[in-house]
Amino acid sequence: MTTYAGGCAHHHSHSEKEPIDNHTCHCSVCKRVTSQPTTHVVFFKHKDLAVENAATLKRVPFNDQNPTGPLELCLCETCGTPIMLDDKQSRIRAVVPNLMGYDPAKLPATYHAFYDPATGVPKPGDGRPVYEGLRPDFVWPEPN
Repeated sequence: MTTYAGGCAHHHSHSEKEPIDNHTCHCSVCKRVTSQPTTHVVFFKHKDLAVENAATLKRVPFNDQNPTGPLELCLCETCGTPIMLDDKQSRIRAVVPNLMGYDPAKLPATYHAFYDPATGVPKPGDGRPVYEGLRPDFVWPEPN
């Protein structure tokens, strides 16, 4: 039984494992890439998120202002659907549930990350913790 599943008709992705982080991201890169004011992001350990036919995905830098950064946005080479963010260091794979075919209700964000009061955006008031980066106890997993 697949616990979490997404992708497109050409590239199914899934994980039987729980994610290691679920947050609402306020960073400028996510805003540029998704055109959303905030982005619901879910991290899985790299080995825990499987993607069918991953070798054929179109890979582009996640951050166009840092093209040699560790994250690549992986898109279906056939239909253009975003499938995942892949870490070139093999630590994580990340999904944006509402854009990558996952059920956001099954992967709720537990906090707000990369909130910057200097942007003028009001501080989130939904009761979830708000941090200037990832949650303080987050530890990057070892590469696979």
